[in-house]
Amino acid sequence: MDAPHVPVLLTPLLAAVAPVSGLWLDGTFGAGGYTRGLIGAGADHVIGIDRDPLALEMAAQADWGGKVTLVAGTFSELDAHGPLDGVVLDLGVSSMQLDLAERGFSFMKDGPLDMRMSQDGESAADLVNTATDTVLADILYHFGEERASRRIAGAIVRARAERPITTTLQLAEIVAKCLPRPKPGQSHPATRSFQALRIAVNTEFDQLVLGLEAAERALKPGGKLAVVTFHSLEDRIVKRFFQHRSGQESQANRYAPAVQTEAPRFVPLTKRAIGPDEDELAVNPRSRSAKLRVGQRTDAPAGRTDPSVLGVPTLPKKGGR
Repeated sequence: MDAPHVPVLLTPLLAAVAPVSGLWLDGTFGAGGYTRGLIGAGADHVIGIDRDPLALEMAAQADWGGKVTLVAGTFSELDAHGPLDGVVLDLGVSSMQLDLAERGFSFMKDGPLDMRMSQDGESAADLVNTATDTVLADILYHFGEERASRRIAGAIVRARAERPITTTLQLAEIVAKCLPRPKPGQSHPATRSFQALRIAVNTEFDQLVLGLEAAERALKPGGKLAVVTFHSLEDRIVKRFFQHRSGQESQANRYAPAVQTEAPRFVPLTKRAIGPDEDELAVNPRSRSAKLRVGQRTDAPAGRTDPSVLGVPTLPKKGGR
């Protein structure tokens, strides 16, 4: 905690939500980078939520000057802490989790095949060693957009028949053998598979939809919601949420029949997703896929959203896809 963690897109995020004041909530506290930025920008107090016990243990050792309240939990329940002046959500896995081999998130370091952000419940190893090839293929395809999902799922089932798959490099090797060798500059062959399994283990899409709805309920009129995503599936959900909640959805197709729309619940503060500039990419290559979207709450009553409207990937209830 002595070395400040600078999260991705912090500068454009603070610019988009300025001026910052009052009570904010950092729904993915991690190493506290966004919280530091918010306090430095003028937030009176920040509630930091994280489901990772290790992140909270490390954060508790730092001196926050009485301006931070740490909460163990998920951002899907953040509305228990309203009313709020602002909410920041940084989706996906944190750099701290990636860098610790024993957490099992990285295919670049050997460690137990875990991937549990909360460190409880079913692990990635449990899933990989017990799910049918059909279920595995569906997870890889729908949550990772992996075109070779069936081939990889079959290879996993054959490999585990010989011995359990218990480490990250063991799984990464199985996946890599199913795909062409990457060209220079391309991502690791196991990237999509690891993403898909992590999303399944941590029910990330369910948490995201619930978190967006919870933020809508918790924010005061004029409050701001900033969301940083790291892959196209997350960004699609956030983009469509803001479109749906701002009344822009009905403008997407000028040939579609007019429909009765509800009062806008958000006003977009970013016309399109904001990505990292060259300076940030040079300092932090992991930011290359990051996208920021920001909206401002209106005084319209909060509501519920049909996940299908947001394009939330779902697994088939029965085999196949």
